[in-house]
Amino acid sequence: MRADLVPDDLWERVAPLLPPAPERRRRHPGRLRVPDRAALTGVMYVLRTGVAWRDVPAETVGCSGVTAWRRLRDWTEAGVWPRLHAALLTELRRADLLDLEHCTVDGSHVRALKRGDHTGPSPVDRARPGSKHHLIADRHGTPLAITLTGGNRHDVTQLLPLLDAVPPIRGLRGRPRRKPRHLYADRGYDFDKYRRLLWKRGIKPMIARRGVIHGSGLGKVRWVVERAFAWLHQFKRLRIRYERRADLHQGLLELACSLMCLRRLRTAR
Repeated sequence: MRADLVPDDLWERVAPLLPPAPERRRRHPGRLRVPDRAALTGVMYVLRTGVAWRDVPAETVGCSGVTAWRRLRDWTEAGVWPRLHAALLTELRRADLLDLEHCTVDGSHVRALKRGDHTGPSPVDRARPGSKHHLIADRHGTPLAITLTGGNRHDVTQLLPLLDAVPPIRGLRGRPRRKPRHLYADRGYDFDKYRRLLWKRGIKPMIARRGVIHGSGLGKVRWVVERAFAWLHQFKRLRIRYERRADLHQGLLELACSLMCLRRLRTAR
């Protein structure tokens, strides 16, 4: 089994969140259940390499791709990935590695080869079927939340749903934090209606104005979300959307965000 795909520090955080395995039948028990860690190794193999589920090397990984897909489906439906991401964000805040004062948002197009839910004609890809990843990151590029929509959805329409997707982040005394104090965005978010909605939520909008020459200085802060997308798309399965089910692609996105958070914890030690 490729143990390097599921290191101990990752498994220690994932294992308590997994649903209990079903009881084995006494009569006609069938084959032994594949261990959860081996199934997670299969999921990680697909996430990192981008291969089709049927092409997962069972001899190397420890389980077949079909088993890994089924376990991904079950864990996604059980809500494992949002809880893992929230737990890692809590660890980051406790370690003073999360900056919720200055956050940035942006969207990124990906092609959706098999269509499915949350796809639409992409305006940047000759109206081919596509999806959009909407990401909010802190000042260091740590992902706070990510959502999935059709490729024809405007970024600004997903601004409030993206903010609502940020989990309550504990880690310090007092109320959990769920919103930044300053939010940076490019000209695609330049609508006064949404500025007013952000002010109403207690968030100061720092949004570039359309029709104004470049050089506002906001790019000094806003570039970190572009780097976060570059980190996210190092996971090859996320560069193109292959999953017809939107919830499974969303689960892989949240797992990748959790791995980015874990990497930040490791490098800060």
